[in-house]
Amino acid sequence: MARPLLKLQRYFRRKPVRFFSFIILYLTAGSLVFLHSGLTGPTAAGGGRDPLLPEAAHGVPRGRAFGLIGRVFRETRRPNRRYGPAWLKATPQEATERAGKPGAYTSSWSRALKGRTAKDPEESRAKYIGCYIDDIQKRALRGASFFDYRKMTVFRCQDNCAERGYLYAGLEFGAECYCGHKIQAPNASETECGMECKGEKGSVCGGANRLSIYRLELSQESARRYGSAIFKGCFRRPDNVTLALPVGSVISNMSVDKCVDHCTEKEFSLAVLSGERCLCGFPTLHFTLHEREDEELCLHRCPGEEFESCGTDEYFLVYQTQVQDNRCMDRRFLPTRSKHLVALASFPGAGNTWARHLIELATGYYTGSYYFDGSLYNKGFKGERDHWRSGRTVCIKTHESGKKEIEAFDSSILMIRNPYKALMAEFNRKYGGHIGFASQAHWKGKEWPEFVKNYAPWWASHTLDWLRYGRKVHVVHFEDLKKDLFARLKSMVLFLSLEVWEDRLLCVEGQKDGSFKRSGLRKLEYDPYTAEMRAAIDPLIRSVDAALKRRQLSGVPEDYRPR
Repeated sequence: MARPLLKLQRYFRRKPVRFFSFIILYLTAGSLVFLHSGLTGPTAAGGGRDPLLPEAAHGVPRGRAFGLIGRVFRETRRPNRRYGPAWLKATPQEATERAGKPGAYTSSWSRALKGRTAKDPEESRAKYIGCYIDDIQKRALRGASFFDYRKMTVFRCQDNCAERGYLYAGLEFGAECYCGHKIQAPNASETECGMECKGEKGSVCGGANRLSIYRLELSQESARRYGSAIFKGCFRRPDNVTLALPVGSVISNMSVDKCVDHCTEKEFSLAVLSGERCLCGFPTLHFTLHEREDEELCLHRCPGEEFESCGTDEYFLVYQTQVQDNRCMDRRFLPTRSKHLVALASFPGAGNTWARHLIELATGYYTGSYYFDGSLYNKGFKGERDHWRSGRTVCIKTHESGKKEIEAFDSSILMIRNPYKALMAEFNRKYGGHIGFASQAHWKGKEWPEFVKNYAPWWASHTLDWLRYGRKVHVVHFEDLKKDLFARLKSMVLFLSLEVWEDRLLCVEGQKDGSFKRSGLRKLEYDPYTAEMRAAIDPLIRSVDAALKRRQLSGVPEDYRPR
């Protein structure tokens, strides 16, 4: 055996060119085999069927099936962007025509029951309004769209559209979901919307070229998107328009599109429509965007767009452009080292990273951490690398709850969040990263029950320990911070003994999400908490509520359980 190998070695030693040629041919052949298996493997595994078209053999038209391949929840690309609230009132003539058509607005609540189930109480935020014609070339709802030929449900479509701030959600062909701000198609007969949802037996998801459309009851803080802009609402004219909105122009054939583009070009974060005038600026104390008016006060059709509203001389329509407000983006370390250590304490999943983002923007100073997280450092939290006792940061993130660890701090901001939401957020972080999600296998496997068993008691003990051992504690509820960010964040800055810059706080409101907000696209469609889990968590909430009230505080917010 050794002699043939020796001859082979001498052969390649005498002729190195042949050796390298052999290596190159070998690698090329291997690459081709690998590429071929990648292209043909799924087909062989699926018995010759294209995995991208799982329903092609079950009644999906050939042309329609090919059109589905590239449509995986994206913004519909159309040359003409349309902006504007979908609450433009129909003319009396239009209302009369609509009333005479099948599937008009009458008995909408009873019809909604066909597409909903009682297991999801959150679905009550959507109102079924009828069956509508949908044209592939000219969609009735022209916002985002997605499809799922296995698991589409009414609630999933509604939730995804609501998450993006759209006013309407429509289901078609049993598996397609479309979002939009206005319906640009006529009614159809209810009998034409009769296809069952692929992921929910007994529920209706439109029909062939027919949409079952729901109007979504969006929460007040939901941002309604119009192309690249975000609709902020209808507001009364400020006392000093020139001071509040320094740039103004009269635009012929005014439209929301033209005003947004104009203010974006001028590098302002607000585009404000007042009839034929377009005003640009930033949120300031002269125009805070805190007092919204009824949107009907802004009803005035744009000269250049039939379906859009452009506000009036007294009531302005406001949009937020893609321009970044840089008034709160600068951050640095404290100019002098502080010997006063302030903790930003919370149970994991209670919004600590989000609070750090808000504090850094509001104060201009970096926050620190009891730990080190490289992903947070790479996202801009430069205080992450400092030792927590360095004194160069304005506060220090910590999840610790022992007596010794708590007494190491001179004061603390204590973040508290609904345990039902905090546990799910931390479970997602543990198995999916800061902005990722745990898989269905984790939720339905043994990991989730074990996690709740171990972490739920920690949620209560963490808060109780900080209330007991903390020297000076400022309690902030995650839910209250979301509802009234300006006032709550201002109180946090004052607690840190720093000067409050209110224009800077207004800047923070415009970019409050930061880089660590989950999209919400993979929200669970079922309640992961069993009756046994709730029986264990509810007494913990009561104990925290009682401890807060003993400290003369207001207790837990209304949306906590139990009540």
